[in-house]
Amino acid sequence: MPELPEVEVVRRGLARWITGRTVAEVEVLHPRAIRRQVGGAPDFTARLTGATFGEARRRGKYLWLPLTSSGALGTGFSMIGHLGMSGQLLVQDPAVPDETHLRVRFRFTDGARELRFVDQRTFGGLAVEETEPDDPDGTPVSIAHIARDPLDPRFDDDAFIAALRARRTTVKRALLDQTLISGVGNIYADESLWRAKLHYERPTATLTRPQAALLLRHARDVMNAALAVGGTSFDSLYVNVNGESGYFSRDLDAYGREGEPCRRCGTPIRRAAWMNRSSYFCPRCQRAPR
Repeated sequence: MPELPEVEVVRRGLARWITGRTVAEVEVLHPRAIRRQVGGAPDFTARLTGATFGEARRRGKYLWLPLTSSGALGTGFSMIGHLGMSGQLLVQDPAVPDETHLRVRFRFTDGARELRFVDQRTFGGLAVEETEPDDPDGTPVSIAHIARDPLDPRFDDDAFIAALRARRTTVKRALLDQTLISGVGNIYADESLWRAKLHYERPTATLTRPQAALLLRHARDVMNAALAVGGTSFDSLYVNVNGESGYFSRDLDAYGREGEPCRRCGTPIRRAAWMNRSSYFCPRCQRAPR
């Protein structure tokens, strides 16, 4: 599933190509793509036709486009999107043939490139939602409870470190808790823990403040490094708005490297089953808790 860097790459593409454009027509080609819209396809298309998109925003793995001008709706609404396992938001020339798994198409009044939501597995989706009152970011109400992420300028490092150490859980579970810190998924959790030399089952209550601060620093560093090369792509399903893959998979230190030597000490990386997923770690650098 795309994590923060991959979603941020898409957000930047939307900010460049979609911000300020007015929707002329919305075509829903698969009902599952807008299943969270209470009124279904008719309501979704009616709310967006004639609307102008504001600058693309993101919290964790969620994207949204505030509706700065939305006709009969007035203000206070945004279109929210989640990519799920295989969702893609592509900016395409209208002459480009439809993708096999095209689910929703947006045409604009300027007649230029259209926005397409493509989703092979249909786990992602789009919806128009009300936003938090008096929120300058236009955050949709359904995700207002999600914590800010490490790349958010308003992320509170001290509050996160205190909350992390106060939890009665293990460190990887905490990193994946979207009410504590958002945008961190399985890949970047493993990478951050490897850099911080922490085992995934380390109890958060045993972390010193410097250890918690170091973990946060590494989480931020690994996400910025992934952003610099367009995110992590293991197959053709994750791409940016221009259909291009990311290349951070070539620089991963732990995730997906079972049996390969640790880049620090040479010990073979291990994989362990964890919460219906996998955790990759170095058994020497990341000692298991007693």
